[in-house]
Amino acid sequence: MNQPTLSDLQAFMEVAARRSFRQAADQLGVSRSALSHAMRGLENDLGVRLLHRTTRSVSLTDAGERLLKRLNPVLRDLDEVLEDVAQIDGHVSGTLRINGNEGAIRQLLQTVVPRFLALYPDIELDLVADGRLVDIVEEGFDAGVRLGEALHKDMIAVRVGGDVRFLAVASPGYCRKHGRPVVPEELLQHQCIRQRLPGGKRYRWEFARHGQEFTIDPPGVLTLNSNALMVDAALDSLGIAYVPEPYVRTALARRRLVAVLEDWCPVIPGLFLYFPGNRHIPAGLRALIDLLRESASSHGPADATLI
Repeated sequence: MNQPTLSDLQAFMEVAARRSFRQAADQLGVSRSALSHAMRGLENDLGVRLLHRTTRSVSLTDAGERLLKRLNPVLRDLDEVLEDVAQIDGHVSGTLRINGNEGAIRQLLQTVVPRFLALYPDIELDLVADGRLVDIVEEGFDAGVRLGEALHKDMIAVRVGGDVRFLAVASPGYCRKHGRPVVPEELLQHQCIRQRLPGGKRYRWEFARHGQEFTIDPPGVLTLNSNALMVDAALDSLGIAYVPEPYVRTALARRRLVAVLEDWCPVIPGLFLYFPGNRHIPAGLRALIDLLRESASSHGPADATLI
């Protein structure tokens, strides 16, 4: 067996993470043909097939899965060693990979990212907007950004913004025609604009008041997978939508939408940056955490934007 190069192993990790030669090649800054050639060379060096290739997709063979599982901690440890050496003079560099949904990434861009990039110009910040709730360790991210209620208890979490709440909203025209529900159970008699989550399930609406809780799979003939599109549909009087409050502030202020069941819509924990507590924290992530904590102590929790 020939000894594979570190660059080929890193390229394999990129292909395995993205399941796409095109996306991996774009990330690595090489052509797809060069990356494909490198992967064939790696398979020849190891004497096993690592990837199943079709014209539309890439998947791992059993051998590829085993290599990925063993390679992840090895390359992570190598990165930590090199980073520790590089930080001896206090200089912060390297790559910081963070995963979150589009709204969470937008929150970072609107708040802490500009100052972070100004203070640490040698950090390559790789922000991935993904609707799925991914395993950040398995997929090679240093941290993620999600709503506090979605986090596992074994994660360390740092607040990014303030608390948020979801609101049920409808257009004045819809309310004139169909009336306004007074309690959550009355939604069963209405047209609701349903939401499809990235994993395929429909989002169940959750309400609470005075210790009472009510969860409903709302009825309706229209299902969308975007909060912004749900707001558009509500503006067009197609039904009642249930979305994060920031998406509808302007429409509510202009009276193009009205809130229904507002006293049943509780405040919930907002966005948090999270990462596993049992891993080495890269210098770039430590710097970002410091900025978030500094911002929270100086200004109080920031008002949450789109999530």
